[in-house]
Amino acid sequence: MDFPIELTLEQQFRLKNLKDQVKNLSQDEAQEFLLEVLRQMMVKDNLVKHLLKQA
Repeated sequence: MDFPIELTLEQQFRLKNLKDQVKNLSQDEAQEFLLEVLRQMMVKDNLVKHLLKQA
């Protein structure tokens, strides 16, 4: 199974927007943002694992 490792054009655009937004964050805000992103990635991992078990 081949998985694309490149970002789509839409993802690249979203990443650029996020980059612009985080430039103005304080250190505390940036740390909170990072932790929330990591939490969401973990939730996504759990969802993928659950869906794979159900397949």
